[in-house]
Amino acid sequence: HDTQGKGMAKLIDGFFRLLEFLVVACMVAMVVMVFGNVVLRYGFNSGITLSDEMSRYCFIWLTYIGAMVAMRDGAHLGVDSLIRKLSLRGKKICFFLSQSLMLFCNALFFIGTFKMHELQVTNVSPVVGLSMIWVYGIGYVTAFVMGAFNVNKLYRLFTGRVTEEELVQIMESEDRAPVLPEAPSASKAPGAAA
Repeated sequence: HDTQGKGMAKLIDGFFRLLEFLVVACMVAMVVMVFGNVVLRYGFNSGITLSDEMSRYCFIWLTYIGAMVAMRDGAHLGVDSLIRKLSLRGKKICFFLSQSLMLFCNALFFIGTFKMHELQVTNVSPVVGLSMIWVYGIGYVTAFVMGAFNVNKLYRLFTGRVTEEELVQIMESEDRAPVLPEAPSASKAPGAAA
């Protein structure tokens, strides 16, 4: 079982390395297409007709793929001021509610993508001529991957494998303002009588 677990972890790590590569590829493609089009328009009074459309599609994929990577890293935005004050039981209840609601939203997202599938297959982009399922079909992957994370976290909650730090679900920001030391009070000010 341990060998299977390591193999599965390697497979998941490889999948997310691929996603991270796709995020970079989409970003580079967007920059090249948009910047190239600007230079061509202003410098040579021409442009690449598919640039606007393809950069928009790259942005859509970038957003969804980035959401999956952020879900794995626990990097989505959140407010933890209330959760940190709760008891362990309260944190577990909030964790359960949060993961259940996200799982429900991912199920709705998957169902919505499925219901729009036939329309998107027959809907063709005006410039590139690409079936729109290639653009919006990323919803299947995103809903499945993020839903799998929700199910895994709920399973870990019910089997007692979630740590108290994980229950808060907030990644500390690297750019948080430093906590300044308290100013001395009037009675402890220098030169004040003790």
